[in-house]
Amino acid sequence: MQVVYPSQTPDSASLAGMSKSVLRKMDQRGPRYTSYPTADRFSGDFAVADYLHAVSDRRSMSAWRALSLYLHIPFCDTICYYCACNKIVTRNRAKAALYLSYLKREISMQGSLFSGMNQVEQLHFGGGTPTYLSDEQMGDLMAHIRSCFTLAPDSVGEYSIEIDPRTVSAARVQSLRAQGFNRISLGVQDFDPDVQRAVNRVQSEQQTLEIIRAARDAGFRSVSIDLIYGLPKQNVMSMVRTLSKVIAASPDRIAVYNYAHMPQLFKTQRQIREDDLPGADSKLDMLSLCIRQLTAAGYVYIGMDHFAKPTDDLAVAQRQGRLHRNFQGYSTHSETDLVACGVSAISAVGGSYSQNEKTLDGYYARLENATLPIARGIQLGMDDVLRRLIIQRLMCNFELSINSLEIAYPIVFREYFAAEMEKLQALEAEGLIKIEPEWITVEPKGRLLIRNICMVFDRYLAQDREKADAPQRYSQTV
Repeated sequence: MQVVYPSQTPDSASLAGMSKSVLRKMDQRGPRYTSYPTADRFSGDFAVADYLHAVSDRRSMSAWRALSLYLHIPFCDTICYYCACNKIVTRNRAKAALYLSYLKREISMQGSLFSGMNQVEQLHFGGGTPTYLSDEQMGDLMAHIRSCFTLAPDSVGEYSIEIDPRTVSAARVQSLRAQGFNRISLGVQDFDPDVQRAVNRVQSEQQTLEIIRAARDAGFRSVSIDLIYGLPKQNVMSMVRTLSKVIAASPDRIAVYNYAHMPQLFKTQRQIREDDLPGADSKLDMLSLCIRQLTAAGYVYIGMDHFAKPTDDLAVAQRQGRLHRNFQGYSTHSETDLVACGVSAISAVGGSYSQNEKTLDGYYARLENATLPIARGIQLGMDDVLRRLIIQRLMCNFELSINSLEIAYPIVFREYFAAEMEKLQALEAEGLIKIEPEWITVEPKGRLLIRNICMVFDRYLAQDREKADAPQRYSQTV
């Protein structure tokens, strides 16, 4: 008997029902909402003492939540022109050894702070390229983490690592599994040779498929592939070929990101010829193609850029209303505080966000002074927490219970959000959402524009619109 799973995917019919004129009108600059308030709202007024207070508040709670632990490894062998991550491109491996010595100091300090309440159920290594570290260095780092934190059993914990298939062998993949990782994410972006050369990331299909097979053989529970649409030299036909190859490889999760070309913010993107970038209509055609092909292949639309097999933990969590979104994207662990270590890493503990120093010199200097390397952050007020909850539920569940918010918070929703309701009614007129007395529901075609819908509730964006000189902080939403 075949099991039929409900789909959240904006299908071909819903795409056809939304004209390109609507998409163009909605194609504004806006956040991806891996947090609310977003990181650009953090302030240098937030200090280490504020973070310590948040940890202290957590300790005073009668029931502690599990932790999510993020480690940032910023190093890469080569530069990918599209990349907007905080990275350091070098072949001098001594720099990584020095960095690890300081990173382990920070891990020790965080471990001491959370002593007695340090159960980790989610671990993620991001970068940069985490597999820039040698096998020996990775093993030593994982052993240090285990000496400072208690990792949940493999069957419970979600322990993931981002890898560059060009930097690992099948034997290294086996070693990563033995070191405790059970989920693996592969950067691919596009299999087309012309596109790869245009972004300085030449990676053969064979390299990628060999690593996927190795991950399966090693017993990784989930394999994820990252793609990007809107890159130079891309077109619909090249995307058809890439998607066909990716679907044939049958990863558990597929992320299809919209390339954000912001050379004024990211110097490496200045290496990309703007004449080679696809136009707005071509990008929309590629997005439509991705949704059609992945839907036809049986993948479930999780939200934003993410698709997963219906049996994958992300799809299961979405059906059960447990899906969460944090700085690493969608997550199945909604009740965890996030402790982040490494240069530029962002923690979310209690009602606060805090970000580490963005430069190695600044990061090292703080740790040399025996203090956490926190450079800025924000303490959330009630309005921030309420709006964060609304954005989370819209991003993850595509619906919002008005009644539940009024029970949990001292507000009358339609009065508190009177200005927002006017904007929501305009979105309803476009067929993107449905407003009912007790619910706000995102329609199938509105799921493509979920960032725009969430932007309605962003108080900081509203303040920006009142300023003539507000900076262009964000990428386009489509």
